[in-house]
Amino acid sequence: MKVLMVNKFLYPNGGSETYVFKSGEELMKMGHEVQYFGMEHERRIVGNRAESYTSNMDFHTGKLQKLLYPFKIIYSMEARKKLRKVLEDFEPDAVHLNNFNFQLTPSVIYEIRAFDKKRKKKTALIYTAHDYQWVCPNHMLRIPANGKLCMRCVNGSYGNCAKYNCIHNSKIKSILGTIEGTLYKKLKTYRHIDKIVCPSEFMNRILSNNPLLKEKTVTLHNFIEKSSGIHINSDEKKDYILYFGRYAEEKGIRTLLEVCEELEELPFVFAGNGPLEEMVNKVKNIENKGFLSGEELKKIIREARFVLFPSEWYENCPFSVMESQMYGTPVLGADIGGTPELIKEYVTGELFESGNKEALKAAIKKLWDDRETCRKYAKGCRDITFDTTKEYCRKLVDIYRLN
Repeated sequence: MKVLMVNKFLYPNGGSETYVFKSGEELMKMGHEVQYFGMEHERRIVGNRAESYTSNMDFHTGKLQKLLYPFKIIYSMEARKKLRKVLEDFEPDAVHLNNFNFQLTPSVIYEIRAFDKKRKKKTALIYTAHDYQWVCPNHMLRIPANGKLCMRCVNGSYGNCAKYNCIHNSKIKSILGTIEGTLYKKLKTYRHIDKIVCPSEFMNRILSNNPLLKEKTVTLHNFIEKSSGIHINSDEKKDYILYFGRYAEEKGIRTLLEVCEELEELPFVFAGNGPLEEMVNKVKNIENKGFLSGEELKKIIREARFVLFPSEWYENCPFSVMESQMYGTPVLGADIGGTPELIKEYVTGELFESGNKEALKAAIKKLWDDRETCRKYAKGCRDITFDTTKEYCRKLVDIYRLN
């Protein structure tokens, strides 16, 4: 089978790119032919035989060519023309869309269906929803100005994005987001998609609010490689509580720091970076390791008594929660978004009310004081099962073939 992976970034940039590259690599191991389409960039690591890519656009850093970009991020003729070359050269059986809004735009959907008419053969068109973009223009279901969770646009009322300056707290960008969402709602563009892969049941429920998407969604939790043989004995766990990830408001860091200060007798280790790093460094009982990766990160996860995941936004299918349990470390996680689907409560960890400082504080203290329960949860993690990349990609191929 020929599969064309479409993603705006074709270089390592985040979780969605990891998903694209790893699933593409596994599909090739399974004997399928895989090519990629997205933006050209000096760090690009994958591509297509036609060597056709769109010019690089960075919507997030403010480097907008104000007279041209507003049109390009809503509908891109360049993306259509560049994609056309790839389609004509590769003739894929399936096109797997990932993150494409703004930089590539939904214009690529129209090009794929136009190509189908030309060659008189239907291409399976699949989309993996890495965020809430199709029902929330700022993709986070969260108002950045006040940090409050928000469902106002889920029913298609995209004018709320402009009203609350939801995209980077910018009126201009938020108006563009409103226009984009409203336009493609009226055009019913997403009806052309055959299947929408949702990495959580929560995501599935949110997207199903849109009648055009409701019958197209399927839930597949993200993949992670099994970690047999790397669990350490629960008696060898070190005496610290770990948070790893981004030091940002939506991750619940501000609330967590207040709790850490009040639990001054407990040892916390943080691994990561982000805008709130200065605040992290001011808390005396936190050892900030900074950004870690590879074996260094694995070791610090494996040896922690338990991991904290205090997110205050609707996380989709957080890899860090899966990773912690796969390394034999229990997770104390916020009861929000897709997180509760990943933690077997009272088997591999526990949940607390997201954003509730006192609930988080009590849960940390209780778990820390009960070493035997921590041991039990660590043992429970040994039996945790998530799809490996191979298992996940087999399911992907089945979805491709159904369409």
